[in-house]
Amino acid sequence: MRRKKVWVTSPLMYLMAAVMVAMAAASYPFNRVMFAVELTAAGLCSLAVAVSGVVYRQNAAAAVRSAGRVLSAEEEESLREFPMPVAIVAPAGDLVWVNAAFEETLGAVRPGLGESVLRYIYPKTFRQVMEEKGTAVSYGGREYTVYGASAEHGYILYFVDDTHFKTIAREFRERQPVVCLAVFDNRDEMARDGAGGEESRITAEVEAVLRTWVVGELGGFIRRLSNGRFLFITDDAHIEEAKQKRFRVLDSVREVKNSRGNMSATISIGVGRGAAAVAESERWARQALDMALGRGGDQVAVTQGGDTYEFFGGLSKGVEKRDKVRTRVIAATLTDHVSASDRVFIMGHANSDLDSVGSAVGMWAAIRKGLGKQADIVINRGSTLAGALVDMVDDSYPGEDVFMDPAEALALATERSLLIVVDTHSTNYVESRELLERVDRVVIIDHHRMMVTHIKNALIFYHEPFASSASEMVTELVQYIRSSAIDRVDAQALLAGISLDTKNFVLRTGVRTFEASAYLRRRGADTVTVKKLFSNSLDSYKRKAQLVSGAEIYKGCAIATTSWELDDMRVASAQAADELLSIQGVKASFVLYKTGSGVSMSARSLGDVNVQLILEAFGGGGHFTMAGAQLKNVSMGEARRQLIHALDEKLEETTVSE
Repeated sequence: MRRKKVWVTSPLMYLMAAVMVAMAAASYPFNRVMFAVELTAAGLCSLAVAVSGVVYRQNAAAAVRSAGRVLSAEEEESLREFPMPVAIVAPAGDLVWVNAAFEETLGAVRPGLGESVLRYIYPKTFRQVMEEKGTAVSYGGREYTVYGASAEHGYILYFVDDTHFKTIAREFRERQPVVCLAVFDNRDEMARDGAGGEESRITAEVEAVLRTWVVGELGGFIRRLSNGRFLFITDDAHIEEAKQKRFRVLDSVREVKNSRGNMSATISIGVGRGAAAVAESERWARQALDMALGRGGDQVAVTQGGDTYEFFGGLSKGVEKRDKVRTRVIAATLTDHVSASDRVFIMGHANSDLDSVGSAVGMWAAIRKGLGKQADIVINRGSTLAGALVDMVDDSYPGEDVFMDPAEALALATERSLLIVVDTHSTNYVESRELLERVDRVVIIDHHRMMVTHIKNALIFYHEPFASSASEMVTELVQYIRSSAIDRVDAQALLAGISLDTKNFVLRTGVRTFEASAYLRRRGADTVTVKKLFSNSLDSYKRKAQLVSGAEIYKGCAIATTSWELDDMRVASAQAADELLSIQGVKASFVLYKTGSGVSMSARSLGDVNVQLILEAFGGGGHFTMAGAQLKNVSMGEARRQLIHALDEKLEETTVSE
């Protein structure tokens, strides 16, 4: 990387040539062929050194002439006494002239002439220095800002020693106050499942852990607010140190358990860094805390404003909230907004599945039959993965136009229209981005963990990451809007959505999941009909089997890849990812398949690994046990290499400890 001076390396090379001549002479009595080979090599080496010496002297002479042409005698005298380090650099990047200040500071270790300028500006490049208006570099324990100027036969570099000012700026940044907000995620649930008087003991233990961490490690102060919330203030340097330790306070809090020992305490923390004022830092901390809670809790979200977040933790699956007060409030508010609208559009995510379509059908029934308002489900029939369910609903309501194309909905939307988005909250995954931007009044109903690209300024943001599915959430809402609005077909659509996201009631099921399913059974849902909605063709089943048989195991994760580009690959890959979890020793599964010029990923786990955190590295998202991502303009081999790299980096920190 550094170019040594020729007059330093040449003697060594001459010495090596002399040694080779001596070796040749020693071998002459024994092997004349070897003598000839070694003598020839020694001669070539000596010739190369001699030629390089000549070339260097020519270059050095040209450099000196260039320096002379760059500076006149008066200019050279002025710059030599200039108090700031100045250097003249030849077009090849060699130092050909430096002033006294340069020799005293940067050249104090050894003379600088003949060296490449990279010695003084690394890791920055000479090109960066010339293009930027001031480049920060460090050398010899000092910090400089380097400015470059072009001359007729070379370049002039000015080194401004601003170590003192940069030290002050760094100290100011490190001492900047940072506001943090924390909340005891599952206080009510732990107290309810424990013995009497649990709440006070558990809250006191969690507070003691937080206080010890904030005062002892962060050097800050903490204040307890109401409802299990805490506010604490520290400085930026201590937050950076906590980041390097990956906020180990989360692990300390998990050691607090209820009296039965079957539940651990968890906290969520929002951190607002880099704000201009304390009030702004507190606002950012609230946004970060909302993001952490929206992702399931038990984690720290750090933001510096905008949509940039860093997340730490998130290894708990989330605790089901049994109180339905919020559901009743949301149902009442939603009813008011529907009544104030001239038309309601219901839209799921792109490539809609049974949960997306099922929850949309449930909302359509509640609005159309329960509230008597015009409602339409916006769907792209060509890309839906729930074609069987769409056909079943169409056949059951021959006189109703239940489903509508996105282009038609866009033409019918007005200022009084209401858009209900189900089973997604990201602007990147909705069925029609244009319709979302066209309608100002938006309601969100979703269960996926919060993403940075979430829809903002919604009238209602009904987000429950602990819920099994959007269909479960809609089922609960419908009971408070108009319970009798759901008939047999609507109930079967909702039950199909719940069955899909719970893998037939195996994953992410809670008390409310079964309560919702029981209600749907009472409304006439037929489990046999629901089962038929999951039927596949023989070809699709064969493709799934081939994916499973071709998988490999890496660090306890099953990875399957295919280059097929077929219409049902999304379904087959998801089913293959589920099937791979039944293999002994597999903690998580990843299936990669081609989609156009990119690669899509389906990831699954049984709860031992948070696959959502792994796929977030690829811009994806989802749930603790089920996630997906899409990589654009990459080959299958490159996508697989990126996945392996992500597993190497994140698998350990995303694995739930026993």
